[in-house]
Amino acid sequence: MRTFHSRHKILYCAIMAILSPGELIRSQLVSRVRGLLNDVEGGQQPVPLSDEALFERDSPIRLVHADVVSMMVGGVRSLLLQMLHPHALQGVLDHSDFRNDMHGRLRRTARFIAVTTFGHRDDAEVAIARVNRIHEQVGGTLPDGAPYTARDPATLAWVHVAEATSFLEAYLRFVRPAMPIADQDTYFRQFAVIARKLGADPVPETRREAEALLRNMRPILRGSPAAREVAQLVLDQKPKGTPPAAQQILGAAAVDLLPPYARAMLALRKPGFAAFPARLATRAAGRTLRWAFRQS
Repeated sequence: MRTFHSRHKILYCAIMAILSPGELIRSQLVSRVRGLLNDVEGGQQPVPLSDEALFERDSPIRLVHADVVSMMVGGVRSLLLQMLHPHALQGVLDHSDFRNDMHGRLRRTARFIAVTTFGHRDDAEVAIARVNRIHEQVGGTLPDGAPYTARDPATLAWVHVAEATSFLEAYLRFVRPAMPIADQDTYFRQFAVIARKLGADPVPETRREAEALLRNMRPILRGSPAAREVAQLVLDQKPKGTPPAAQQILGAAAVDLLPPYARAMLALRKPGFAAFPARLATRAAGRTLRWAFRQS
């Protein structure tokens, strides 16, 4: 009889823990975020974590890419930077349905990052091969008549360094400001593995090399009307299930993180007084989601 009651007590405690307000809130948050990042309605499931991924658990790239909020901010920042490269911009204008499906484009990018960072290495290789096949079909002519192709190593290098520096800068600001330089360099070396498989060249392997590449590519960048249009579309997007205020905060945080030359070329104003509350709200959202996903 004592054993019977003990088992029921354990079961009762387990049910109460599951149904407690804190656990319900945690479950709802996780569900909302997974719905935002995955095509749940189409049957898509989150990428399962693998111990046979390209990168080991708790290594810098997995820590940086695991933080949902800073990755959202970094993702917006990277798109804004990428549109300054005429070849990358023209590829989007000619071969992407971004005007009608900006959320879908961002979701597909997030999925690729998740698979190549956390998924089984075989799944990562399949995803990389798929992107390479798509890039083979992307090409055309710039407004000045010059040809472009998505397989151009230098263009791919710009897309990569824009992503890597943006993800890391957002992580440093909103999650781990004191991240050692050695860990930051490891992050670039790890992310370089994916960039090389996609055909990028040159690929930075340290923070210093990444900063040098950004400087060297500055003369190529252009703040065209088309780049400004795409930038505004990125900032004005309203993903299903995301409160407008949250999207505005993430956008303000991303613009605040942009280098001054990029803001000037895209005709974006520094958030000013709005930057401080945006930073506070972004940090608070990050802490909340790390709690929801049980991340330390």
